[in-house]
Amino acid sequence: MSALLIAGSPSERSRSAVLLDAVAQRLSVRGALVDRIHIRDLSPQALLLADFGHPTVVSAIDQVADASVLVVATPVYKAAYSGVLKVFLDLLPQTALKGKTVLPLATGGSPHHMLALDYALRPVLQSLGAKSILPGIYATDAQVTLTPEGTYHVQADIAARLDDAVNVLVTETLRPSPAQATRFAPVNFADVRCSV
Repeated sequence: MSALLIAGSPSERSRSAVLLDAVAQRLSVRGALVDRIHIRDLSPQALLLADFGHPTVVSAIDQVADASVLVVATPVYKAAYSGVLKVFLDLLPQTALKGKTVLPLATGGSPHHMLALDYALRPVLQSLGAKSILPGIYATDAQVTLTPEGTYHVQADIAARLDDAVNVLVTETLRPSPAQATRFAPVNFADVRCSV
């Protein structure tokens, strides 16, 4: 029951990171284990030269392998997801997302780029073997606004969509299956009593 949040923005402060933070908060409240990768913090040289043995790349690939759910956030540039996200996804093994559920998030300057989730990012996630890709959430600059205090505010319509997406992740993916839920708790050997 772990979720890996992948920040695909080259900037430290970005609207896509705000969406990712909002999902992280909602997942944590629901009891999910949340881990995070900031692709911008990985070795740029290792990413560009496809250095699969570099420690930051090895660690990131291991995090992807260990997660049951991935939430991928990216800004949209020129009708596509970010280049740093593309380079990272190219380093993943072909079946890296096999059996995993993915929630794609994106932000952009206008609503004209919202289809980048479906036409640019979704095919790559599918090619990596994702079991399920939830409907993506796209927010414009007007829906994730900068406050006078220097923080970002997520508008109510996007917050409601994030609530719905996290609810799906928790109820359909992160919760144990009924077969797992009805299993007996493990019993220590020392506690076993038998009569003959």
